[in-house]
Amino acid sequence: MWGFVHNLDPILIPHLKRSFSLNNLQSSLVDSSVFIAYLLMAIPAGILVKNYGYKSGIITGLLLFALGSFLFIPAADTGQYLFFLGALFIIACGLTILETVANPYVSLLGDPATATRRLNFAQSFNGLAATMAPIIGARIILTEGSTDEELSAMTESARQLSLAAEASSVKTPYLILGSLILAIAIIFYIIRLPEIEQNEEEGESKNVFHALRHKHLSWAVAAQFFYVGAQVCIFSFFILYAVEVAQIDKVVAADYLGWGCGLAFMIGRFIGVFFMRFIQSERLLAIYSVLCILLCLPAIFMQGHIAIYSVIGIAFFMSIMFPTIFSLGIKGLGKDTEYGSSLIVMAIVGGAVLPLIFGYIADLTGSLQFGHIVSLICFVVILAFALKGHKIVKNEIFNG
Repeated sequence: MWGFVHNLDPILIPHLKRSFSLNNLQSSLVDSSVFIAYLLMAIPAGILVKNYGYKSGIITGLLLFALGSFLFIPAADTGQYLFFLGALFIIACGLTILETVANPYVSLLGDPATATRRLNFAQSFNGLAATMAPIIGARIILTEGSTDEELSAMTESARQLSLAAEASSVKTPYLILGSLILAIAIIFYIIRLPEIEQNEEEGESKNVFHALRHKHLSWAVAAQFFYVGAQVCIFSFFILYAVEVAQIDKVVAADYLGWGCGLAFMIGRFIGVFFMRFIQSERLLAIYSVLCILLCLPAIFMQGHIAIYSVIGIAFFMSIMFPTIFSLGIKGLGKDTEYGSSLIVMAIVGGAVLPLIFGYIADLTGSLQFGHIVSLICFVVILAFALKGHKIVKNEIFNG
């Protein structure tokens, strides 16, 4: 469900860009309002889990998720871009808590040797959301009441009314989404979940800075920052990118996003889980990083459907990156696991920062293609983590 709402953002960006006459940089604030929450809420989420447990964290995250979804209704009624950004921020606060809780919970519930494979499997269903959200969302949200020619012929007041009516198309999907999430929160309140018991010999984690003394965790934080930035740049700008490079309709572009990027992302996750039975997760991460770097080149320099297929290929090979980086980052942290999880979730703020740079480069050069230089740099950093940064070295914790 939180994969579904994340993958509605690429639909919201072109929709709100048109409704509020935004440029690429301004429209990228949709991502910034979402991912800045990960920076602000990750540490409080970790404290919540340590003090009240995983179940309480899940329920709190779901309730905030539902609240933000319901706030889309008054946001549409006011017709103010800032209110949409505020509603997205509230949703993201809930998602931050869910990410902080669910990822280590899945990793810790079972054999540590298969934690990375288990987390990849659980997150494979995020790929299902990445497939369905653009296809469903485009047909509900990307409903243009008037063509650009008709809008240009209207008076300013009539034009504003027409665009405001289009902006209101978000009410129904977010009302349904909020209702479903509220129902799920009630279910989680009722059911019993096993709590993770901390080994008494490990003691208590001192603070978040103590967790950062693990070198491989610091590398994982950096790698996750760049990974999420790359994923958001690729998915969020895909519709605008596909329209530019192949001159196709936005709804057709949304289908490429769903059946192309989303389906590739989901299949890539399941295939990655299978490969991890035979290939070490860090080695597979390195191989996939190299392939993503190579695919960035046609995405930047080629036109037409070849460029689109290159980006779809990137979606396939980046599929395993988030859960693999996460699992490798919290491996061996022991008493620092909760804070380590919070730090890696904080790194998701890369989704707020790097799309701004992507949008700025696109506006500066007049082409969204050159924005994928940002994506290429991100995969280089992830490759460095896969080759070296993930390694746990004995006595790696700095003195102090």
